[in-house]
Amino acid sequence: MIELEGVKKRYGEKTVVDDLTFKVHPGSVTGFLGPNGAGKSTTMRMMLDLDRPTAGRVRIDGKRYADLQNPLHYIGALLDAKAMHPGRTARDNLMCLALSNRITPARVDEVLEQVGLAEVGRKRSKNFSLGMGQRLGIAAALLGDPEILMFDEPVNGLDPEGIHWIRTLMKGLANDGRTVFVSSHLMSEMALTADHLVVIGKGKLLADTSMPEFIARNSRSYVRIRTPQPEQLLDALTAAGIEAETTADGAFEVAEVPVERIGDVLAEAQVVLHELSPQSASLEEAFIQLTGGATEYRSEPAAAPVSAQQEPLTAGKEA
Repeated sequence: MIELEGVKKRYGEKTVVDDLTFKVHPGSVTGFLGPNGAGKSTTMRMMLDLDRPTAGRVRIDGKRYADLQNPLHYIGALLDAKAMHPGRTARDNLMCLALSNRITPARVDEVLEQVGLAEVGRKRSKNFSLGMGQRLGIAAALLGDPEILMFDEPVNGLDPEGIHWIRTLMKGLANDGRTVFVSSHLMSEMALTADHLVVIGKGKLLADTSMPEFIARNSRSYVRIRTPQPEQLLDALTAAGIEAETTADGAFEVAEVPVERIGDVLAEAQVVLHELSPQSASLEEAFIQLTGGATEYRSEPAAAPVSAQQEPLTAGKEA
């Protein structure tokens, strides 16, 4: 388990992390989300004692990271895949870590096989592609067979097969009862991977909840209905005390009413249906809804193309 209690981090006058308190529990994949500049990287660095909190405390299985003997046996982390020595082979990079944590050479070969780098283990890491370097960083995190895993942007540079592999790996580790903490900007991937979410903005905790509850709280869910009998549909819903809104394409939307209830009402009224489908927002939409006021770096809307601002060409005018 990872525990943060009242953690703050200031650099001069700037507060980067502001009174963060949350726990990362074993047995699930916990996603760590926040806009750019929210303090995610600083928070993860403090978990590993790479940065010291200005106030508060971080505990790894009840201890400070600095007090762990052979820390790779407790927690493995991928924060920067480029941290590997470029002049060493993949195997030698892992061997250096293994020797410093009393890990056997046999385990080095195991993780190289596990991440798909066994055939290039004797090659220098400076010649690795971005995806191969990412796999090597993941191998380093797995090296001590730890109970806690932390990954920062783990799918960066991976191809579709690699993305599917790391997603399956993280879910498998969580199913084994391990603590998995992952930060990513890829909302579609996080939606497929994470069970629980911790969301921060401007260094403050915004949410600490399950994935379904997060989406439900920060988005509008509704039921979409299409029918060739709009008048009969509205009569039936109105008689049942259900309000429906008409959409631009001629369909109807009903909010805050279970789809089963709507289906029963319309079936009893013998209304023909072409669509009856519950709609919910994506993780990305819910995230933007929650963090809209906590974004430090905001892009301005793109200006209209110059051609769109010019007068349309007419006969007698030259282009």
